[in-house]
Amino acid sequence: MGDEPRRLGRIAEDLVASLRGIPSEDPPRMRRRETTEIGRLVESLQVKYGIGRSTPEQAIRERWPLIVGSANASYSHAVRIEPSGRLVIHASHSVVRNELFMNKEEILERIRKTPGCEGVRSLFLAQG
Repeated sequence: MGDEPRRLGRIAEDLVASLRGIPSEDPPRMRRRETTEIGRLVESLQVKYGIGRSTPEQAIRERWPLIVGSANASYSHAVRIEPSGRLVIHASHSVVRNELFMNKEEILERIRKTPGCEGVRSLFLAQG
């Protein structure tokens, strides 16, 4: 242990500080956490925010002409995958939107065959 005094709990430290009339060392709403190795912290942030990894949205965008055809791909694009598994697609032309709507199941099958996109459950076609 050495010469370092034993650390009290937060409540006890606050009580002692208030009795002595001095401010507490820590801000009142600060939470103490265990220290984490920087490597583990960086790795967890990379996983959480998808840094350096291909996301399902990126994979769909890269293969979009193969999924919907080059003519339809020039007037539409995949926007995002919602947490519910619904893929939002913006189509700038009503004919293309109707074409995508008519072939929804086939498009959904092609999307699910894309690596990492097995969780896409439905499509939502929007004007855009």
